[in-house]
Amino acid sequence: MLTMKLHKAYKYRIYPTSEQKTLLAKHFGATRWVYNWCLARKTELYTQEKKNISKFDLSRELTQLKKLPETSWLNEVSAQSIQSSIADLDSAYTNFFRKRSKFPQFKSKKKSRDSVEFRQDSKVDFVSKRLFVMKFREGIKCNFHRTFEGELKTVTISKTPTNKYYASCLVCSEVDLPTCELDINKAIGIDLGIKSLAVTSRNEVFENPKHLNQSLRKLQKAQRRLAKKKKGSKNRNKQKHRVALIYEGITNQRKDNLHKITRQLVDDNQVTTYCLEDLNVAGMIKNRRLSKSISDASWSSFASFLTYKTAWAGKNILHIGRFEPSSKLCDACGTINSSLKLSDRIWTCACGTVHERDFLAARNIKNFAFHSQNLIGQDLPESKPVEMPVQLDSSVKQEAGFIQ
Repeated sequence: MLTMKLHKAYKYRIYPTSEQKTLLAKHFGATRWVYNWCLARKTELYTQEKKNISKFDLSRELTQLKKLPETSWLNEVSAQSIQSSIADLDSAYTNFFRKRSKFPQFKSKKKSRDSVEFRQDSKVDFVSKRLFVMKFREGIKCNFHRTFEGELKTVTISKTPTNKYYASCLVCSEVDLPTCELDINKAIGIDLGIKSLAVTSRNEVFENPKHLNQSLRKLQKAQRRLAKKKKGSKNRNKQKHRVALIYEGITNQRKDNLHKITRQLVDDNQVTTYCLEDLNVAGMIKNRRLSKSISDASWSSFASFLTYKTAWAGKNILHIGRFEPSSKLCDACGTINSSLKLSDRIWTCACGTVHERDFLAARNIKNFAFHSQNLIGQDLPESKPVEMPVQLDSSVKQEAGFIQ
């Protein structure tokens, strides 16, 4: 057993009153305005003087700005929320110069996601079903469908395009997690695809429901009606809400399916290690013919859900490089069939072995993950690496835009 501090986020539906909705709208607008003001200030100073202003200097300037009559409305919202907005902009600016992300963009009132963060003096009352944050001392009605134990770190309140409010509570608690050794006999490889969402090395198949395709006709019809509405009219806002409801339904269906699949995989007590391929999802989406299907499959969310659930269960997860020839390598003799096309789903090796491409890829993903070169430098329990059938050349790459 390993004792460690674990951070978990619990998301709840909240039901603010009319006055609380107005105050939340002020918080959304204030934090967005401060973010844009800080971005403009940092950009202006760097362009003119090649200097970078720190978040502490921005905070001091904002304190003086609050004293001006035209910006005195900033005092109506929580100061902690404004400080978190400054910290978020500073992190985004730093990530750009360290080449970890793109240059931060100004937040639009119409397009940006409405959210505000409260970092201090937040508490929950499970008995009265109330959430207490700064400036909301009377408490916000909350649907606590489950409880938690631990220290409440932050509370993030968000508003969806369908006018629903949610509170995400980040909780830190000490837990005892089991530890599992790396054992290839208790490991499975998982190959992600479009036709089948996931295929395992144990010949398990998880179908892809393709929720977007199921609702595509309804969505297209609603979007055509939206395009014909007069901009700024009430009917346009009503139709925009209908479109948002369809998108929300698709998103909820997709997340529900991914949670069920990943939970089923993690709850298998015969498996202690999960092997995945490091797919370049952002690059694959640029393929205009497959971008819609890839986005609907949501491979990144699948990997994210599986990663944190294995961590909570004390199990291991391994990743292999995206250029490994997982579906072209015969796991019986080690021959690489470079002439395969994406349309070739079943192929026969020169040794006489018949391969179903998806299952072959899942088996090879597991073998590559336990190869000695892939285990170097990983902070994992000791394990016995397996030897591959052949010594692969490092220049061998997987087929471009590997889609299965």
